Amino acid sequence: MAQQCHPATIASSHPPKWQTLALRLTRWSCEDDCKYQCSHEMTTKALAENRRREQYYGKWAFWRFCGMQEPASVFFSLLNLYVHIQGGRKLQRQTPPRHAMKPYYLAFTLSNVNLWIWSAVFHTRDMPLTEKLDYFSAAFAMLCGLFYTIVRLFHLYNTPRTAARHRMMRPLAALFSLLFLVHVSYLTLLPRFDYGWNMKVNVAVGLAYNSLWMAYSLPYPPYTRFLGVSNTYRPRFVYVPLLLGMSMIAAVSLEIFDFPPWGRVIDAHSLWHLATVPIVLFWYRFLLHDALEASWKEADKSS
Repeated sequence: MAQQCHPATIASSHPPKWQTLALRLTRWSCEDDCKYQCSHEMTTKALAENRRREQYYGKWAFWRFCGMQEPASVFFSLLNLYVHIQGGRKLQRQTPPRHAMKPYYLAFTLSNVNLWIWSAVFHTRDMPLTEKLDYFSAAFAMLCGLFYTIVRLFHLYNTPRTAARHRMMRPLAALFSLLFLVHVSYLTLLPRFDYGWNMKVNVAVGLAYNSLWMAYSLPYPPYTRFLGVSNTYRPRFVYVPLLLGMSMIAAVSLEIFDFPPWGRVIDAHSLWHLATVPIVLFWYRFLLHDALEASWKEADKSS
């Protein structure tokens, strides 16, 4: 192999000669580098012999860049981070100061900013701690998304006309907090991380979130789009949630069609991260259009 990980090799220099500054900063050990070199040597051999490429240590062989294990996923995670920051700032800046949904949209943005920071960290260096921070941040962001969706679509926000419904906020928030704590505790206390359970929970929450918003586009959704306004009124942007929801489902399906990375850089997972960028961009535009809809103005005046 290109790098032998014997104790004598590791202790021969501090830091080892093979380590660049980037590899030291991203905490590549001699053993990690051995696995990296071995994976690429086996992949190169498979390509030369026209054999099917395999995963090693649970991953495809990716060319690292500046110490980043999966540079494409890191870059696309940072793109998602950027559009959430920009979209969230625009939404907060242009939404009326006393709009009932404003604090919930801020929580949605902050939870996703946290998610994409840890996604970038995880794809930079896949370690047990960074993996858990990425997965738990994703679960938290998805639960926040479902929470604000229920608040918005079933009118649980705080206005004079929704005072009775708003009383449900505390038990709902307590329920969501409990669900998150149970999810994290279950995955943390197990001897081995249950990837299947984690995926099932994310799929269930994601389907609930998308289904509720996609129903916004139906002629007769199971809720009133705007409080005190008949559902016969259909704003010009009424079909946006349906189109974006279908786009998100299509983007997530990339996770199913796993394939060896193109050029050892671009794989299905990184393409999924890329696909969410324009969806997030248009989603913030929809939330702003919805928040500025004339049907909210009466509620704002009476609050």
